[in-house]
Amino acid sequence: MKQTLQKMIEAGVHFGHPKDQWNPKMLPYIYKEKNGIHIIDIVQTWFYLKKISKFLEEACSQGKQILFVGTKKQASKIIESTAVDSNSFFVNERWLGGLLTNWSTIQKSILKLNSLEKYENFQNFSKKEKVKLEKQKQRLEKYIGGLKTMKQLPDIVIIIGQQKELNAVKECQKLGIRTITLLDTNCNPLLADLFIPANDDSIASIKLIITELAKSIKNGYSIYQQKKQQLKKIKYGCIIKLKILFNKNFLKTIFRRISSQKYYKS
Repeated sequence: MKQTLQKMIEAGVHFGHPKDQWNPKMLPYIYKEKNGIHIIDIVQTWFYLKKISKFLEEACSQGKQILFVGTKKQASKIIESTAVDSNSFFVNERWLGGLLTNWSTIQKSILKLNSLEKYENFQNFSKKEKVKLEKQKQRLEKYIGGLKTMKQLPDIVIIIGQQKELNAVKECQKLGIRTITLLDTNCNPLLADLFIPANDDSIASIKLIITELAKSIKNGYSIYQQKKQQLKKIKYGCIIKLKILFNKNFLKTIFRRISSQKYYKS
């Protein structure tokens, strides 16, 4: 615990917003005010991080799908690299309205992007068509590139920068999708299902928290894959046993028929 707390201090996880920008609902998670800045209680940060890491590991061990959302400049690159590393999905440029609530339309855009990627430099198209298709591909890649392999709605959405991602928050609430939010002192804990009080403006702070969550996601998926392999072995074993039983019964039936024929002839 001491080492983790020290890392949090070094990453500036405890720094909140100026006191005139705070949300009073964050009071229980604020340790004190220093030089006009609210200081987050990192002991609570550590506690919530540990609790949510365990939750994520259990969820991913059941095959739950995770979507990372963070379009603010400080979070964008970290979100992408972490999501790719943990076999998750991500939105790191702009939240498209209806991305979740109008999923069928977004799916069509994903199919379009995947079909455009099959063409090699659009060689068989005219110059005009080529320029048009390349622009379309770049736009789709920019906004939904992190969703290319997402076949259905995510089970859990991890949000960085609640103030900027309120549309994502509202869509998750409407659909009953659980959210995990990194909450700075200007955020609203009532809009999050699960949360971690922490600085969401510092690159170092975001990276530290997100990296810990990614470890739990990877551990969970590893357990899930092991379970799948075990189930495959059990199924294969059952099939082999059924085949053996079937063959035995089949042979018994053949022998009976042969015996009855011999008896009949005699």
